Amino acid sequence: MARLGRDVSVVGLGAWQLGADWGTVDEQDALDTLAAAVEAGVTFIDTADVYGDGRSERLIGQFLRARPVPGLTVATKMGRRVPQEPSAYNVDNFRAWTDRSRANLGVDTLDLVQLHCPPTPVFHSDAVFTALDTLVAEGRIAAYGVSVETCEQALAAITRPGVASVQIILNALRHKPLEAVLPAARAAGVGIIARVPLASGLLSGRYDEQTTFAADDHRTFNRNGEAFDVGETFSGVDFRTGLAAVRRLAPLVPEGWTMAQFALRYVLDQPGVSVVIPGARNPRQARENAAAGDLPPLPAQAHAVIAEVYDELIRPLVHDRW
Repeated sequence: MARLGRDVSVVGLGAWQLGADWGTVDEQDALDTLAAAVEAGVTFIDTADVYGDGRSERLIGQFLRARPVPGLTVATKMGRRVPQEPSAYNVDNFRAWTDRSRANLGVDTLDLVQLHCPPTPVFHSDAVFTALDTLVAEGRIAAYGVSVETCEQALAAITRPGVASVQIILNALRHKPLEAVLPAARAAGVGIIARVPLASGLLSGRYDEQTTFAADDHRTFNRNGEAFDVGETFSGVDFRTGLAAVRRLAPLVPEGWTMAQFALRYVLDQPGVSVVIPGARNPRQARENAAAGDLPPLPAQAHAVIAEVYDELIRPLVHDRW
């Protein structure tokens, strides 16, 4: 990521599930998952202050105190612990929020702080980005970026000279960022952090119509956007439609690969993607995800079929929404 000034592994680790909203992940499993990811070559971990109200950050901090990892970049996010009003995005709150994350993670300077899917007016506020520059000058943060829901928000952020990264949903069931966001980011030297790459597990190929999720899993309680943007759950794709798409894609998976690795490789094949951040609930998932970075690009035919399935089944549902 040119503006970040750091080299990171192409496959990172998303740490939302270590905090909350994905069913129970106990402390030891979380620490073991972090260890497995790092041992597999992951050098980028993404978390947020709202994941378990700081639990994810605190677990990462605990892990790093016990086992410092040279060259590791930990990105966090801020802004979702308060009512989503643009006025909340001010320098005093930024200082308080980042001080809390610094304490949770046990660091003096945060590697990368991202605004966590703020209201659209925030992306157009000069004062917001001046405040972020102030935090860099004060040494609280080394760099800043944004996490977005829409392509329009991403394009607005890319025009800001201090924005190091844009985090956006990108996967085999969410193609719109390929049109304008990735080319604009490449031209500007802005890193692209691809989140929800497995569409909340849909693209692992392990689910069917009988699959159920725990009551405290967002795949149960946010299917219609009851708690936050529905795009964060199964990429906003209707579950049954998603299953139909996955069944069309499954025959494309090369021998010896998992379907999750196939889905991650699709994202990594897109020009402009800096790092993809699948979540993992256990060490095996972390290792398998990391291994996708060493697999060869998908053949053109696979990309063509993925585009065809998207156009037929998914585009009418999601393309114009985000």
